[in-house]
Amino acid sequence: MNLLFFLTPKQDVLYIYEDFTLRQTLEKWANQRFATIPVLKRNGEYVGTITEGDILWGMKNLHGLDLEASEDVPIASFARRRDYKAVTVTTDMPTLLRAAIDQNFVPVVDDRNVFIGMVRRTVLLKEMYGKYVGLPPRKHTRDATSRQGSPSSN
Repeated sequence: MNLLFFLTPKQDVLYIYEDFTLRQTLEKWANQRFATIPVLKRNGEYVGTITEGDILWGMKNLHGLDLEASEDVPIASFARRRDYKAVTVTTDMPTLLRAAIDQNFVPVVDDRNVFIGMVRRTVLLKEMYGKYVGLPPRKHTRDATSRQGSPSSN
């Protein structure tokens, strides 16, 4: 099975650029329920992931930070605890499943490391569940698990 069958394309994913400020990041992330989102370079290259915890711990170190001051704080200055491992579009299913065991989503990149989307663990689990209980495979459509910003609450 091809991982593209499970791909949520970049256009439907919440992500930030590494040159965003803290304020830009917070504004883009507002009203989303995702604990982890991808970080990209402006050319689309995948850098890693940032979590709500990374932001909170980074803000803790900025004594006296107010919202106006957040305009001057580059998000790249925040330490990231762990980056989600990306896979390429040619990755086989066992490798994709292994990556999804430890990550809520698996970033997918092309051969230049440019982010093209992600595979959510919930989508894989639904497919595996259907196979396990003997349900006929169904076409994956966007549902509640494919909201913009998607990444990691799934």
